[in-house]
Amino acid sequence: MAKQIQTDKILLRTKSIAHFYHQKGRMPSFAEIGELIGLRSKNAVHKLVSRLQQNNVLSKDEKGRLIPGSIALPLRILGTVEAGFPSPAEEELVDTLSLDDLLIQNPSASFMLKVSGDSMSGAGILPGDMVIIDKGQEPKSGDIVIAEVDGEWTMKYLKKRGESVALVPANPLYKPIRPKKELKIAGVVTAVVRKYR
Repeated sequence: MAKQIQTDKILLRTKSIAHFYHQKGRMPSFAEIGELIGLRSKNAVHKLVSRLQQNNVLSKDEKGRLIPGSIALPLRILGTVEAGFPSPAEEELVDTLSLDDLLIQNPSASFMLKVSGDSMSGAGILPGDMVIIDKGQEPKSGDIVIAEVDGEWTMKYLKKRGESVALVPANPLYKPIRPKKELKIAGVVTAVVRKYR
């Protein structure tokens, strides 16, 4: 009976942390966890976090900041859908998947930007979309990158040919950019998120 009460308490605390994460879009600090679940002792908060880490509910990045694990609200995968001719789509639970797990390979080195402009429309990246960038990936020719060129930030295809480097748009209305003085690549675009409603 005591074990069941302890398990229920952990689940309740996990729900409080998950609710904070989904409401605020970030993980709570250790102090905020204490406030959320009524723990005054820092040691008690650290013990709880360690237990949640062991159960993959959350984890820490290399700087010790909390990052979500299983609390990142996985969505159910119900199967596949035909994009050609219609066929009945049966609701069959295949698996669950967190969008964080699907879209972000390296959470501690990833960030998001909102797209403005249409220079990458041919790559399916439109104004208002959100792009996920991994600053830990080594940029290769053909990757879509976020780069600072001669003091101006842009998102383009990276094209390398020998010593020559160009940033190429995916819209024929724009011309390729060749750095005159300086090129700094901030990261590689790994995913695009578009919300329709």
